Amino acid sequence: MTQLTERPTSPRLVMAVVAVGVLLSGFDLFIVNVALGDIAVALGVSDLADLSWILNAYAITFAALLVPAGRISDRIGAKRGFLGGLLLFTAASAACAFAPGLAGLVAFRVVQAAGAALMIPSSLGLVLTAFPPEGRQGAVRLWAGLGGIGAALGPVVGGVLVHADWRWVFLVNIPTGLVAAFVGWRVLPDAPGDRGRAPGLVGALLLTVTVAALVLVLVNGPEWGWTSGRTLAFAAVTVVGLALNVAAVTRAADPLVSLDVLRAPHFASTSLTLLTFHVAFGAMLLSIVLWLQEVWELSALEAGLAIAPGPLLVPFVAVYGGRLVAAIGPRAVIALGGAVFAAGVASWAVLAGASTSYAATVLPGMLLTGVGVGLVVPPSMALGTSELPPDRRGTGSAILQTARQVGIAVGVAVLVAVLGAQSPGAEAFEAAWWATAVFALASSVTVMAREPR
Repeated sequence: MTQLTERPTSPRLVMAVVAVGVLLSGFDLFIVNVALGDIAVALGVSDLADLSWILNAYAITFAALLVPAGRISDRIGAKRGFLGGLLLFTAASAACAFAPGLAGLVAFRVVQAAGAALMIPSSLGLVLTAFPPEGRQGAVRLWAGLGGIGAALGPVVGGVLVHADWRWVFLVNIPTGLVAAFVGWRVLPDAPGDRGRAPGLVGALLLTVTVAALVLVLVNGPEWGWTSGRTLAFAAVTVVGLALNVAAVTRAADPLVSLDVLRAPHFASTSLTLLTFHVAFGAMLLSIVLWLQEVWELSALEAGLAIAPGPLLVPFVAVYGGRLVAAIGPRAVIALGGAVFAAGVASWAVLAGASTSYAATVLPGMLLTGVGVGLVVPPSMALGTSELPPDRRGTGSAILQTARQVGIAVGVAVLVAVLGAQSPGAEAFEAAWWATAVFALASSVTVMAREPR
């Protein structure tokens, strides 16, 4: 008998343990940003391009490994996948804290991202296993809303920790991760994995290289130049890789991503919606940080506090938005969320250049974008995973997460391109915010499109 049969675990306790892992991985997407200046001084790094790899190495590795890690989770079981990822993430955090130089720090950030990539799909698999069918969509909405807390508290906590020492932004993960792993080993449901034939190493490597090349182009294209040799070379790798991956999905005996995942109801349209919406999200988040720090000249901690109200709304909207989903349906709620998000970003285009009052200009848009994220992301994740085969939940949730990460990278690239094409100043941000609003509205259109039967 499995542990789940012998000793039923409270779904709320499972959610609490899972929340720690999700928050830790989310923190490291945001908390490190505010420590870059201190890291540069401590490690003697003056080149911003070199320093940016502390962020880029994590983002690229995380996006590239999500789907292979999700497939591993499906094979070994969500509990083992989650705990293995959590322990790897925690060990890498300790290594990051004591890294003697930039090269070592970047290398350990790659390992940290690999742990996060294994942990996140497994965490959603645990939520879907622990909750009864009637409670799963609400649980997935809450799970997705946890990212908002990480986005809100990451810059604030990072701003506080760097006053002591930049290494604390990594050290803080160690006791938290170890306690969560110990509790998780005792309480998480031990659902069996898929014991079928393992997908080939070549297929996993092919998909990893393809996603890594795509994100590398999007992240570094603005710096390298869109027509440079390096950019075109990695773009070619992406195109060839995509073609080979399509062939593998349709012809391989047991591909890394099987057709039963891609054909699951709501999965394809939800993936496209998450991709499109996160283009807007990535552009929004970077643009408001740049506005607050470069135009208004706020400190990292002040900018983090200014951004926090929006993300803090996400989990509350995710939970209480369930009533709206029950009333008008998830697709209508997602479309509404895209429109609300667009209105928030558009409000900055109209108001931000006219005043330096935070309450009158930035705060309303921050609150609207927070509500928009809460109405789009949690219901989209719930809808996209609602009819996945039980033995493919890790893979399916990983694909949805990959769509989000690629969308964010596209959004950053679009923002850099729009800002670079304009004269410096408020007008450049105004153009960028209108473009961001268009992408948010496009996500409202994609979610309402009819899927082929």
